[in-house]
Amino acid sequence: MTTLIIARHGNTFGPDDTPTRVGARTDLPLVEKGREQAEAIGKYLNQNRLIPDVIYTSHLKRTIETAEIAVKASGVTNPTYQLDMFNEIDYGPDENKPEDEVIARIGEQAIKDWDEHATVPNGWLINPDDIIRGWKDFADQVCAHNDNETVLVVTSNGIARFAPYITGDFEGFTANHNIKLSTGALAILKHEDGQWHAEKWNIRP
Repeated sequence: MTTLIIARHGNTFGPDDTPTRVGARTDLPLVEKGREQAEAIGKYLNQNRLIPDVIYTSHLKRTIETAEIAVKASGVTNPTYQLDMFNEIDYGPDENKPEDEVIARIGEQAIKDWDEHATVPNGWLINPDDIIRGWKDFADQVCAHNDNETVLVVTSNGIARFAPYITGDFEGFTANHNIKLSTGALAILKHEDGQWHAEKWNIRP
């Protein structure tokens, strides 16, 4: 059985900051709260015997730093690899803009559709089919040897929400789960009997 753990990076904004929609072109480090969230992820993995054999991140600081802290807190020093497919999406004209400005441009319904169904708002530079295909190919790769491997992926909100497509029933998944992973939260998917299923989703350690 292969176990795939997907974690969203920790916070990149402090209590006095104005949060913005941070995408692929905005490379922020973690703030103190984000580092605490990363450590909590690692402790959760250790306490639940989910020690990763291999770790993947994007090329962005926030995912790399989250992985480094989490892996150390989990008690291992296993290798970490950076893959383009886990980079956050490009929010186009809304990149690095405060949420009220984003809503003013595309409307609240567009945000709702994005958060509930991964429907891409007008202007965002993203091809969902490419992301879905990337997740499916990656999932096939990590379970190919059926060697009981535990894989950790640290990525961003816009990418993680497409991961449930590997279960083969995205609509069924969205009927029972909020596809948006919270900052510093994680999901656990397992491959058994030739099928991926989501064991847990949006766990906040």
